[in-house]
Amino acid sequence: MQSGNSYAVPMKEFSVLPLIVSLALSALTVSAENTAIQPAPRDAKWVERHEGFVAEAKEGGVEILFLGDSITDGWRSRGKAVWEKQYAPRHAANFGIGGDRTQHVLWRMEHGELDGIKPKVVVLMIGTNNTGKDQDGKPRNTTPEIIEGVTAVVKGLQMKLPQSEILLLAVFPRGEKGAPIRDQLEEINTALAKLDDGKRVKFLDLGSKFLEPDGTLPKDTMPDLLHPNEKGYRIWADAMENTLADLLK
Repeated sequence: MQSGNSYAVPMKEFSVLPLIVSLALSALTVSAENTAIQPAPRDAKWVERHEGFVAEAKEGGVEILFLGDSITDGWRSRGKAVWEKQYAPRHAANFGIGGDRTQHVLWRMEHGELDGIKPKVVVLMIGTNNTGKDQDGKPRNTTPEIIEGVTAVVKGLQMKLPQSEILLLAVFPRGEKGAPIRDQLEEINTALAKLDDGKRVKFLDLGSKFLEPDGTLPKDTMPDLLHPNEKGYRIWADAMENTLADLLK
């Protein structure tokens, strides 16, 4: 009869498996708790705007789709003159809603806004509203969560619109020179640049076009240091034109 010691498993080896399982479960928990990747609607007024986009999509005929938050939404107001000249003749549609975060765009994509359209190009910029803090003072999302959220939107577009080119814009600069948000946006944009696959996803960073050489964000371009005015939208359109034109060929 062999002694029990001959079948004993060294404790150092035995303890590795629970550690691996624990780390894996932790990773899953972090991902599950990331609100930036969990599709979510907003209020009734927001849903009404969404339904308007769904109806517009059903009409078809969209060659360029702009998708995003208030900065995209602003093409209807401060950027209207530029839009009417640059994009309306090219059958562009604006599906931007002020205040949207990645999770809201994901919900909209899953609930009909992309049905019935086959745009040649989708111009996407989203993520700035995932930064900052909510009313309870808690961060909305961490930098890795935001990156994961924008990535989820890009992947969703690729699945929903397999024939469309995606022009992924870097999140525009915001805040005063030297503000912590600038560093966070740089980290986010550096990660998003890696989504450029040289095929269907093109990443374009226009941030420097809005900044002075010393990094100052001029208020005659973005009065609130976040949203472009008409001058800002002209800068955006001019800086993006060559890339957009190439994608539309």
